[in-house]
Amino acid sequence: MATAPRPRTTTRDPEELAQRLTAWLGVRLPGAKAVDVRVPESNGLSSETLLFDIENPEPPVRACALRLAADPAAYTVFPVYDLPRQYRTMRLVADRADLPMPRVLWLEEDPGPLGAPFFVMERVEGRVPPDVMPYTYEGNWLHAASDAERERLEAASVALLARLHDQVPVREADFLAAPGDGSALRRHVAAQRAYYEWVIDGLSRSPLIEDAFDRLDALWPHDEGETVLNWGDARIGNVIYDGFEPAAVLDWEMAALAPREVDLGWMIYLHRFFQDLTMSFGQPGLPDFLRRDRVERRYAQLTGHTPRDMDFHTLYAALRHAVVMLRVAYRQVHFGEAAVPADPDTLILHHDSLRAMVQGSYWD
Repeated sequence: MATAPRPRTTTRDPEELAQRLTAWLGVRLPGAKAVDVRVPESNGLSSETLLFDIENPEPPVRACALRLAADPAAYTVFPVYDLPRQYRTMRLVADRADLPMPRVLWLEEDPGPLGAPFFVMERVEGRVPPDVMPYTYEGNWLHAASDAERERLEAASVALLARLHDQVPVREADFLAAPGDGSALRRHVAAQRAYYEWVIDGLSRSPLIEDAFDRLDALWPHDEGETVLNWGDARIGNVIYDGFEPAAVLDWEMAALAPREVDLGWMIYLHRFFQDLTMSFGQPGLPDFLRRDRVERRYAQLTGHTPRDMDFHTLYAALRHAVVMLRVAYRQVHFGEAAVPADPDTLILHHDSLRAMVQGSYWD
């Protein structure tokens, strides 16, 4: 992992984007200039980010971040990039919950200026637990922190989910409802099945992912619980921290209506994904951080809701992550960065842990 090349994240020319952004900004704020336009090294594999400053008499400088829908020519990770939906979600959460949200400034739905829709928000300073190399590895600020500091960050991060789920009226988030019939959870899982079929269209299927879907059916909750607004990509790598307190909650493209446990399962498993990976390379990682039992207990204390059917929901998180990873792997194949192995399941980095979840032995 330490020597593997990072997958290509864009096919766009940063200099051309900077010129076009300056032209667009001049219409919005006459006399303003976009300066220090740059693409961060940590740019994602889905929608893209630009960082820039606004030079203008009023105010003299404003630090901004721009989220740009993925370039269709870049073999996109997701089939649809609905930037207006993300923009609307962020405004709703900022208005109805006391989460630290970056202030969204403008939404541009016309793809003309930059080649795709985008929105601009104020940039929040702070630090983010890294994905590459993962924060569970030695050599980053979170790994170097004390146990007490990490516990403080964990408690504050779980509290983000508690406040989001408790405070945002679900009726005001109807625009996030997945299409189809049945409960919110049924529709959520159906959307993931449709996403998987899109990922493997014309390519090798994944027996492991299909086994995981079958196992979900067998574990389906008798009582699915109430539907709430889910962040969707609920993990600490999508939070900017000021010290060990959240300063901004980012990346709302996977927001959805679903039971509380869908977000909780994602937060728990995405940490375990990094922890398992770190241990496989001979490092201890952070075994006492974001443990399943502690996350569930903290959430129950904050909300009065005891998480249930968490074997189902952590399996669902691992399954969803596997579909994304399979798409990313096929994307690398598309760009000549990898080859398809005889067993397509090995393209899923966490195939061993997903298989253990399917077999019911992972949490033993």
